[in-house]
Amino acid sequence: MKLYYATGTCALASHIALEEAGAEYSTVRLNFATHEQRSAEYLAINPKGRVPALVTDRGILTETPAMLVFIAQSFPKAKLAPLDDPFRFAEVQAFNSYLCSTVHVAHAHRMRGTRWADDPAAIEAMKRKVPESVGACFELIEQKMLQGPWVIGESYTICDPYLFTLAQWLEGDSVDPARFPKVRDHRNRMSERAAVRKALAEELG
Repeated sequence: MKLYYATGTCALASHIALEEAGAEYSTVRLNFATHEQRSAEYLAINPKGRVPALVTDRGILTETPAMLVFIAQSFPKAKLAPLDDPFRFAEVQAFNSYLCSTVHVAHAHRMRGTRWADDPAAIEAMKRKVPESVGACFELIEQKMLQGPWVIGESYTICDPYLFTLAQWLEGDSVDPARFPKVRDHRNRMSERAAVRKALAEELG
């Protein structure tokens, strides 16, 4: 498998999951500063012009929740999801869907406002809203969704690298992690995992 990623993006979640699964894979780093994600070469791989993208022997996958489920199901011995429990597996997917459809979108209003508006004043208003909207998302995660010690309880799953990845953006969104002790503790414990250290070392190196 081959993972296309860019530093500081949600691709980190899939990168960590591949490491946790013990998968054989390679990586290709895209430089957003030079708009490599919009190059003809990359658009042939992912017409959305975004990361991550995962090349598999059956085709190319995009969208983090789908990629994480694919990794978990492809490497069942890694036990990255409760594959034998339909309800718990649905809980995993519900959490990751929330991160994808709500939390990430709230964060994106800080630097991607042109996706939703052309008016400079409207774009600036979106930026100002981010600390409130992202903070509200993490308040809900802290109070109602993060079961502890891992996202869905005692078992580490594909929810954990995804939450870790988005929690890495809190300071940049002007949200104080101290407001969310459970999320902050989760982020600290994730940072100690070998797979997380390896993925971060590659992406930040």
